Amino acid sequence: MSRLTTRDPLGLAADAPLLRAYFAALDRRAAGEHPFFAPGHHGSTALTGIVADDTALAGNVDTIKLKHGWLPAAQQRAATLFGADLCRFSVGGSTHGNQALALTVARPGKTIVVARTAHRSVLLGLVLAGLTPVWVQPDVDPVTGLAAGFSTERVAEALAANADATAVFLGDPSYVGTFSRLSEHARVAHDAGVPLLVDAAWAAYFGFHPSLPEHALAAGADAMVTSIHKTLPAYSQGAVVLARTERISAAHLDRAFEATHTTSPSGTIMASIDGARALLEHHGRRLLDGLVHAVSDARERLRNVNGLHVLEGPGMDPTKLTVGLAGTGANGVEVEADLIDAGVPVEMADRDTIVAVVTVVDDAESLERLTDVLIASIERRRGRPREIAKAACWIVEPEVVISPREAFFGEAETVPTSEAVGRVSADLIAPYPPGVPTIAPGELVTPEAIAALTEAKATGLRVAYATDPSLQTLEVLT
Repeated sequence: MSRLTTRDPLGLAADAPLLRAYFAALDRRAAGEHPFFAPGHHGSTALTGIVADDTALAGNVDTIKLKHGWLPAAQQRAATLFGADLCRFSVGGSTHGNQALALTVARPGKTIVVARTAHRSVLLGLVLAGLTPVWVQPDVDPVTGLAAGFSTERVAEALAANADATAVFLGDPSYVGTFSRLSEHARVAHDAGVPLLVDAAWAAYFGFHPSLPEHALAAGADAMVTSIHKTLPAYSQGAVVLARTERISAAHLDRAFEATHTTSPSGTIMASIDGARALLEHHGRRLLDGLVHAVSDARERLRNVNGLHVLEGPGMDPTKLTVGLAGTGANGVEVEADLIDAGVPVEMADRDTIVAVVTVVDDAESLERLTDVLIASIERRRGRPREIAKAACWIVEPEVVISPREAFFGEAETVPTSEAVGRVSADLIAPYPPGVPTIAPGELVTPEAIAALTEAKATGLRVAYATDPSLQTLEVLT
């Protein structure tokens, strides 16, 4: 079997120019090519042994001068697949894409309507853009305590109350797999004269199977970001930004993208994005058929566990495996430890919830292994059924005092947490998972926020991003 056949069993390189050029770069290296440009490993594994497949875009996959244009050709194929006017490949994950979109609609001193489920990268994008968030809380499922999509009425009210808003920025689907009616949100945003931006990090294959929702652009959004590495088989950090240009300036987006992207992008990551796009385009329906059925079968097994709640039905990604443990009495953090010990770690676990990310590389056998271990752990750790504890981020209604940018650059001091109440936070504090802020820079520190964070920490969650993760002290503005 040839090297190319081994590397590319489905023949994706035939329709993936960047992937094809990447394979050619690996062949040149194997034939003895020794470059004299960055990166510094020069293709050698002699010293570290960890860079065998690493190639730069400029100089390896393409020439230093990028004369072949493999990247624009690959990006155009992705734009065509998603029905976009333009596409950019990022090696900075959806984090980079979200920040680029925030800069694209930046009007310093203005507001932007933002989902409170937004990833922290969106908040940092607002810092860069000088925008003040008008937060929109999600609906919360009373059975699970989890975010269940966004009400168009809340978004419309936020837009009506903030005539200077530059855009609506939603995170959809959520971390746990719930999603909104984006077509209705697009209508609301467009009626208000602003674009709809969507962080669709967890939805790279939405729109490519009849059992799945349409992707954000197909639903009418003006721009979307999605992580190709999260739910498709690409290298970590691979993401794409896709946009239509009726309400989004292509030139402005290009400037924003370049301002926050590396000037030395990995050809390896970018080639994997191109390969994943070709996989989705030519084999997606078949692979997603298998995925949807495998997850359905796994859910059926888990439904038979007494007290276990399986998230499914309208408004839930049929490829996401999310379960609620409150009815079993088992502690999700302890169950997670069992899963790790058994070699089947999952994406998220808190006291009441387990989330497994299942992708097209999984099959009935791998899911059977996961569900076997999960069921055995729940039965071993079963206890008295308990009430759902809503996540700290849904309990607290944020009160924005100043913009995130002002808070980021403001003078701050460290004070005991008990003395921080009533002050303006310089900290971003989020229980992880899911990483949604309970307190964000520029917001008022309230007793409710401190109590919610303290309780989340006590249940075994990591307090992320805070200057003092122990919560003994907080950073507040002077």
